[in-house]
Amino acid sequence: MGSLMQSEPEMEKKPVGIRFLERIKGSKLSYNAYQAIVLIVTFLAYASYHAARKTTSIVKSALDPQSPDTGLNSLLLRFTSFGSAVKEEGGGWAPFNGPDGTVLLGEIDVAFLAVYAFGMYFAGHLGDRMNLRIFLTVGMIGTGLFTSLFGVGYWANIHSFYYFLIMQMLAGLFQSSGWPSVVAVVGNWFNKKKRGLIMGIWNAHTSVGNITGSLIAAAMLRYGWGWSFVVPGVIIVVIGLVNFAFLPVNPEIVGAERDQDLDSSSEKIGNSVNEALLLSSSDSETDDKKRAVGFIEAWRIPGVAPFALCLFFAKLVAYTFLYWLPFYVSHTAIEGEYLSDETAGNLSTMFDVGGVVGGIMAGYISDRIGARAITAASFMYCSIPALFFYRSYGHVSLLANASLMFLTGMLVNGPYALITTAVSADLGTHSSLKGNSRALATVTAIIDGTGSVGAAVGPLLTGYISSRGSWSAVFTMLMGAAFVAGLLLTRLVMAEVAEKIAESRPSEECRSPVDYVQDHVMEV
Repeated sequence: MGSLMQSEPEMEKKPVGIRFLERIKGSKLSYNAYQAIVLIVTFLAYASYHAARKTTSIVKSALDPQSPDTGLNSLLLRFTSFGSAVKEEGGGWAPFNGPDGTVLLGEIDVAFLAVYAFGMYFAGHLGDRMNLRIFLTVGMIGTGLFTSLFGVGYWANIHSFYYFLIMQMLAGLFQSSGWPSVVAVVGNWFNKKKRGLIMGIWNAHTSVGNITGSLIAAAMLRYGWGWSFVVPGVIIVVIGLVNFAFLPVNPEIVGAERDQDLDSSSEKIGNSVNEALLLSSSDSETDDKKRAVGFIEAWRIPGVAPFALCLFFAKLVAYTFLYWLPFYVSHTAIEGEYLSDETAGNLSTMFDVGGVVGGIMAGYISDRIGARAITAASFMYCSIPALFFYRSYGHVSLLANASLMFLTGMLVNGPYALITTAVSADLGTHSSLKGNSRALATVTAIIDGTGSVGAAVGPLLTGYISSRGSWSAVFTMLMGAAFVAGLLLTRLVMAEVAEKIAESRPSEECRSPVDYVQDHVMEV
């Protein structure tokens, strides 16, 4: 009877979808089954976030048909002569089809990223104090609502710039809830020993979401640009409801028993000591009574500040390619010929493909050698010559351009993926928290929020430098940013190297006098 009484409240905590699956099966799901559900649901959730986010870049050509090369850089048109071609009347959608249409579209991009970056700090703070399943669901439904409302402007015949600006800002605010939540949930279910590789593969949701969003938005344009926003908006709402029904936030909620290696898993980050990253079920009862970690306290966790600042520069490089690469390719003569915008856009996907491979490689390598900082810094340093060769020899042939672009994407996005996933989850369960694991969302938000500021700064600087100087100057800036990103991890790298050296040497303190005598006898 006692066990039955205890199971009732436990069942109340379980998501309704989990209870449905267990009722069909007739027994509790296995731990591996729960892990599979977590990976699938969170993958779909964040892929839908990126699908909704990608819509704007596809629809820009319909809103402002005279300027296909729109983006974040257009905000700089007020201060530079770049892109100041005279526009023809007709087509597009007011107010974006006027002379300052590219500027207005650029301001929407900047506003979205700014609200997204700063909103993430608060999202992480709230995520560690709320039920992550509910928090993530609200974020997804809010994102879908305001993304759809942007598209509703098509049928409502709305031509107010501020309407579209506010819709994008609110969509960015709700989108900021996504990343801290999904990383925190995955971090709750996977130990550090496997986390790097698993999260490296799982991080492919970004590319899948971008590709899916592009295909959906492009396909819907023929029916009116409003559908390009409404359909992704509806999709993310539906997946949000799936998330609410099936996502188990942590093993304790569903009464799952942790793997043996999960309890004993330990690894070192920098100068930290061996630690169990995720608590056992007995520890979790006391953990629930502990307060969530504060924003300032989370910044003080060893490793958070260096990795956050490193991601600032890593995302600066990555997002510069995201917003500028198709434009750069279409304006660079390859084998003496210029590619069309469509061909340049298709070719630019090699950067994302390289990023998927790089994320998996970085996760796998960091798991094998047990050193996140060394892996991230090595990738960033190696990206410097890759950037140089791409700029210098990318024009030689289409094959050379695609190969060097793939290599650059792999080396730039590898540490970016590693830091935003495995490193964030590792630091969110750092030993300095003294067993309090309610810091995953806050730490993830701090790291990725800081990186998102760099994501906004990079494209803006690129627009200014390319219009005033040359693309060689832009690549010099990117190589400098990659160098600084690696440099910021120097202290952690040195600590990890010292730990590896110490592990490879036999402890002198553990040697008995007999050992020393035997050594001297052997020498004689």
